[in-house]
Amino acid sequence: MLPLQQGPGHLAENVMHFGRVLRAAGMPVGSDRIQLALQALRVAGLQGRRDFHAVLSACLLGRIEHRELFDQAFELFWRDPDLEGRMRALLLPKVQARDAPQPAAENRRLAEALFPPRPQELPPPPPAQEFELDATLTFSAREQLQKADFETMSADEWRQAQRLLAQLRVAFEPLRTRRGKRANHPGRPDWRATLQTMARHGGELWNLRWRQPRTRPPPIVVLADISGSMSRYSRMLLHFAHLLGHADAQVESFVFGTRLTRTTRLLKSRDPDIAVAEVVRAVDDWSGGTRITACLREFNRRWARRVLSGNATVLLITDGLESGEVGELTFEMQRLHKSCRELVWLNPLLRFAGFQPRAAGIRSMLPHVDRFMPAHNLESLGELVAVLARGTRASPRARGKRLP
Repeated sequence: MLPLQQGPGHLAENVMHFGRVLRAAGMPVGSDRIQLALQALRVAGLQGRRDFHAVLSACLLGRIEHRELFDQAFELFWRDPDLEGRMRALLLPKVQARDAPQPAAENRRLAEALFPPRPQELPPPPPAQEFELDATLTFSAREQLQKADFETMSADEWRQAQRLLAQLRVAFEPLRTRRGKRANHPGRPDWRATLQTMARHGGELWNLRWRQPRTRPPPIVVLADISGSMSRYSRMLLHFAHLLGHADAQVESFVFGTRLTRTTRLLKSRDPDIAVAEVVRAVDDWSGGTRITACLREFNRRWARRVLSGNATVLLITDGLESGEVGELTFEMQRLHKSCRELVWLNPLLRFAGFQPRAAGIRSMLPHVDRFMPAHNLESLGELVAVLARGTRASPRARGKRLP
């Protein structure tokens, strides 16, 4: 076994480049993990490809759901017929994406991170022609993008999805309030306005005035899970919350992982990218662990009376995979459900056709929601917009059983 500190080579540089590829593919790999991998390789040494894979996965892999992506990236990045010999000699050259074949990976961000397009390899542009053609996004491409999963989108698809999301027309169910306003058509008589009119005209009944109830959209409260398994979806759904906040409704937004953080003021910026970036910078537990029970308890005790007044609708965005005990989760969900007008649970796990609520956290939360909807692509967000516009509340018997 040959220690890494002996002999010249480019292995450390390639490990750093491999970490950048994983980060571009969507994995939270920071410089601290790359430095840890280099230190571990100096201690463990290199005896074969399996040991090399084990050391890198232990240092760079943070969550179990990223293992498949890591294995694909490892096989494609460190593809070399004499890899073991090169590792022993510590003379592994830089991986050239130009000579490597294109991968058949399911994750498009991995393919884009490993094999970025090179401007010099593109064919020369065709000669200029006289006709005009707008083909930025055809109907079939738009339809395909509507059904694409946020987790598997490439960087270009992600930007296109943000533009399509900004074009959504949001409407809300009008709620009647106790206050009224004057109306021109017959309805409820406005005796005060009628008497004032009679007084101005010498006591004669000049015209009967009418009044109708005022309407306003229901307040929206967003509770978004930003743990490692939800960070990609929560980022797009925060764009959706920003869209709701700049419509007619009053929106309060919170994010939670291991702790609860109010992000309403951070989403006030007119630019959604700047607003979401401010949220990511302000939150310390982004893409970390999850404590659903503790965060819901804090919301119910500290914020519920402040933001759930006026028949608010709560959008709970989480996969329901609680890491700890779920004994108190049922009580907190029941308390949250009783405090709001409607509780809508948005779960990206519903993207799977054969989804079954087998996890203990999901089973304890499901009986206390009014709607259980997917939230993994633009099509599902369009369905959510239609639900907010209709505002038809599910019956108590159907709560927890409405699976799309």
